[in-house]
Amino acid sequence: MWLQVAVCLSCLLLGGQGQERAAFYRSNDRNSRCQYTFTVASPAESSCPTAVGGAEMDSLKSRLTLLESLVSRLVGGDAGAVGAVPDAGLQEAYTQAMGENSQLQRDKERLDRQVQELQRRVEEQRQETERLLARPCQAPSAALQDQRPASGSNILSHLVSGNRGQSETVGARDPAWQHGSPGYQELKAEVTEVPAPKQIQESSQENTGCGELVSIGEPVSHRRAEGIAGKYGVWMQDPEAVAPYGTQMLWRINTVGTEVRELFGYEDMDQLSLGFPTKVLLLPEPVESTGATMYRGSLYYQRRRSRTLLRYDLATESIASRRDLPHAGFHGQFPYSWGGYTDIDLAVDEQGLWAIYSTNKAKGAIVASQLDPNSLEVKKSWETNIRKNTVANAFMICGRLYTVASYSSPNTTVNYMFDTATSESKSVAVPLRNRYRYNSMVDYNRVQRKLFAWDNFHMVSYDVRLGKPEAN
Repeated sequence: MWLQVAVCLSCLLLGGQGQERAAFYRSNDRNSRCQYTFTVASPAESSCPTAVGGAEMDSLKSRLTLLESLVSRLVGGDAGAVGAVPDAGLQEAYTQAMGENSQLQRDKERLDRQVQELQRRVEEQRQETERLLARPCQAPSAALQDQRPASGSNILSHLVSGNRGQSETVGARDPAWQHGSPGYQELKAEVTEVPAPKQIQESSQENTGCGELVSIGEPVSHRRAEGIAGKYGVWMQDPEAVAPYGTQMLWRINTVGTEVRELFGYEDMDQLSLGFPTKVLLLPEPVESTGATMYRGSLYYQRRRSRTLLRYDLATESIASRRDLPHAGFHGQFPYSWGGYTDIDLAVDEQGLWAIYSTNKAKGAIVASQLDPNSLEVKKSWETNIRKNTVANAFMICGRLYTVASYSSPNTTVNYMFDTATSESKSVAVPLRNRYRYNSMVDYNRVQRKLFAWDNFHMVSYDVRLGKPEAN
């Protein structure tokens, strides 16, 4: 093959003078790169002149260009130029690509057929719809008329009173149902007001009054606290909010730690659920446990390792008043059954601000005291007969103290009620679910008529239903 190429090139360069010999060499240079060398004797010159004419130079350039083209085709393995065999790997890839192209073409044809079938079905449905719309309304059959209740002004009364036995045909009772022409006809009916059943009226009155606790709904989870600091906590809403904060504002404190001082504020329930606080306040003195509450623009809480109550004004962001709760146990003397230094629990209901705690004099029994919201002075106290460390939590609704039996049982109860209006107590059994099995805070939210709770990192709420207030 090399000899043939050399001869062809020689003939090309010499203008077809085959009698002149040419040489073509291939070897590696000093840099180990392949190098091609082609030599041919001049037919007219015994030596190279110092200058070359323009016409001759152009002829030489054209021949060299043709030579470079042939050499490039030779090196590149051009089958059309030198009869080289295509690379086996390329041939295999080409064959595979052609096979995939054929498969794609078959898939396209199959999808086209499916599209055509779907279009055919859509067209059939459209024609069926037009046919049904073109059909005139038919008069109800006699059998169907016999089964229908009386129409018009008597339909609603029939639904309320039930089936009174035999019923007359619609056509006989209500002329609006008579079939005249096959065209459009208007149907008319009269609506008669019917008083709501007595049970519905009583239920509505129960939930707007201030009777005893009747039932507690299923827990609704609003947010899960992040990190170990959120295992216990308190979240609350001010029932009588003061500017610059509105009634929809929610507040939260994570109470795990030795220096709990951060108070997070959320514009509404949606922002709380998303975890986007609009306000973060650093309290001047640390908080003890989960007994804090909000009322009239202030945060009320127990100072760490003391019986001191603090009122933190949200508007001025400063302590507005402080007072020791007389004889109250603190820092683990009389906590709830789950511990957590829950000796003093502050609460708000329809009657104002309360403190739930115990004293040495009460020997661990729960004491409920009503507080002055400005000075934190005790206005009146009631001593109950239930031990504080035997219940998991407590809250106030309408001047009544309620206790929760267990903080970890998934199905527990509100088991005790003490009425400050009569100083009487009794056992109750209102079911309550601890969905996450570690309920460290339960407080009544007077604004939403719900219980707010902190159950094992989760901020949850419960709907509550109150009974009808007793007549005086």
